[in-house]
Amino acid sequence: MMRLTGRRVIVTGGGSGIGAAIAVRLASEGARVAVADLSLEAAQRTVEGLSGAGLALRVNVARAEEVQAMVAQAVQAWGGLDALVNNAGIGVAATTPDTSEDDWDRVMAVNLKGTFLCMKYAIPAMRRTLQEQSLRGEESGGAAIVNISSAVAVAGVPNRAAYSASKGGILALTRAAAIDHVAEGIRINAILPGTVDTPWIASITAGQPDPAAARAAMTARQPHGRLVSAQEIAAMAAYLISDEGASVIGAGMVVDGGFSAR
Repeated sequence: MMRLTGRRVIVTGGGSGIGAAIAVRLASEGARVAVADLSLEAAQRTVEGLSGAGLALRVNVARAEEVQAMVAQAVQAWGGLDALVNNAGIGVAATTPDTSEDDWDRVMAVNLKGTFLCMKYAIPAMRRTLQEQSLRGEESGGAAIVNISSAVAVAGVPNRAAYSASKGGILALTRAAAIDHVAEGIRINAILPGTVDTPWIASITAGQPDPAAARAAMTARQPHGRLVSAQEIAAMAAYLISDEGASVIGAGMVVDGGFSAR
């Protein structure tokens, strides 16, 4: 399918894992993708694997000036902005008492503040794009923002206090922003992945006494018996950005193998 032909999209955290899979999927459906990551080298590797037009950008989503520059670069390169995927995120494995203030602040800065900053600067760019399309008499399916929340926003998981709080905040922010901007033609939704097979899982399990057992435990809590694939999250992102998702607004789309249904 080529549902996204001509769409201009920014994907944050696109250097690996879910973000890279989303960038590849969107490009395969015809989108021009600006891959933004804290590591420019990682973003460049993703861009090299795209089937369509790509742009590699370095950004720390917790810094307003860098986010503003990221949006400006993408708009300058593509002539406008049609979609944004807020995927950049980090996590800390700890209970509330065991979470340091520094770790709490860092997780909130990247996950929640980063999502806020990217929307803060992308939405005005999307408004301008939609206005220009209207002045030219072009038909448009509107603009779209997809925020990557998590199933832990709606279900408790041990040792994920700060991460869960940040992802719950993303879901709440998504719903509030969706109502604020739907009349402007900007659709905002969230995806709530379950445990996805990404490099982050390896980094978490590596710190456990028995990494193999830790991974097996993560897999066992998935009712469908396996970890979710990054490509499954990418498929949902493509749907939400496409015209097929035109009536999906302020939703939290759960892709977790049944984890939160228990």
